[in-house]
Amino acid sequence: MVVLLDFVSLLVLLNSSCSTALAGDTESPIVNVTLDPRKKILSWNTRGIVTRQTCAIVTPLDPDDVSPNLQVRNNDSYFCTFPNAVLHQGATLTVNATSEGQEFSCQLTFKNPGKEGSGAQNLSCVIYNIRFMNCSWTRGPAAPADVRYQLYTWTSVHGNVSECGLYILDSAGTRVGCHFDELGEGHTTDDYFFLVNGTSSDTDIQFLDCPPVNGPRLEKYNPPANLTVKDNVSHYVIRWDAPAIRYSLSNSVLRYALDIQKTGSFAKREPVFLSRQHKNEYRLPSSDVRGEHTVRMRVQHVHFQIWSEWSSTHRFGVPEKNFLVVSIGLAVGAAVLFGMAVMFLCKRFSLKKKLFPPIPRVKQELAGSFLASLEETASCGGHPPPASQDPEDIFTVEETQSLASGPAKMVAPAPDPDAYENIPSGRPLPSQ
Repeated sequence: MVVLLDFVSLLVLLNSSCSTALAGDTESPIVNVTLDPRKKILSWNTRGIVTRQTCAIVTPLDPDDVSPNLQVRNNDSYFCTFPNAVLHQGATLTVNATSEGQEFSCQLTFKNPGKEGSGAQNLSCVIYNIRFMNCSWTRGPAAPADVRYQLYTWTSVHGNVSECGLYILDSAGTRVGCHFDELGEGHTTDDYFFLVNGTSSDTDIQFLDCPPVNGPRLEKYNPPANLTVKDNVSHYVIRWDAPAIRYSLSNSVLRYALDIQKTGSFAKREPVFLSRQHKNEYRLPSSDVRGEHTVRMRVQHVHFQIWSEWSSTHRFGVPEKNFLVVSIGLAVGAAVLFGMAVMFLCKRFSLKKKLFPPIPRVKQELAGSFLASLEETASCGGHPPPASQDPEDIFTVEETQSLASGPAKMVAPAPDPDAYENIPSGRPLPSQ
């Protein structure tokens, strides 16, 4: 806190050399012009009779002349507040007054003390897990080796200032971040102000400020919880729970992103965005899902840019190889059931006799054909059947009876000389 108070005192001292524009030789009624850089309040006193007063500020980040409403503390003390002004790049502040028909002006030219490029840069803060906050910044390119940054924050112009209690260091030991472990109860009207000051034994360090940020704009939600997918035949029904949030906001201000991808596919689907959901449910037609798929979700406020992390991945659908097996199994099962049904009907209504009536004499004709086929089959084996063997020589017995009577004689047929032509001659015997 001492560092911040010294910083404020320095700015008051620098701004005490306010130049006053006089009208003629009349003394200006505007006196004691000072600036509180934390609250960004420009104050002054007046003397004499003043009938009209205005104030204005111009900064490099906002070159337009901003003229807020003037406010009165007492009869001779006035002030203007510039809560959204950014002062670390310098500013020009002006007070105008009218007294006894003459115009007076007092102008303050403010410059950020310290070496150019020594201050912190790229300040960013985020609220998470309802009650935690992390802030980070980068070291100025011209900052000395022993630079020591301090972060201060407050939630209203007149609120108490809190310095970071747990700094985050880089590899060189320089403070580049801060963790707030307990933010207390949150209100939608919270406006967070941040200021990063710095000290060094070698040189003055420039400060870094930023416009106030509304609390809900800083919150990073947790991912949607209890993500489930159920198949009701026609659709895959995806359901989830809205995240718990720090501020009292309706669930209708949440925007969800569903990332649905096919497992193993190189083609990527674009996320499905759902806004102002009254029912945390999404129906995906089953016809759009062939094979195994994955789904994950994240959430943000419809008007802000911070997305939550992705939820855990949930798988649904049937892998294609299993899908083929299941399809074949279903087809076989259907065929078996159909066959069983046909058999039952045939037995029940005697369809077999009606469809296949008996044919007359079919048994005899089939038996004859069967025996004929057996004979043909036997002849194909190289051994003729008994009925087809070569004829044997048969001696004919004739009964001849002589007129003179006598016994019957057996007469052999004369030999055929041609039957012995092809008989090979025997081996000659050895000579005697």
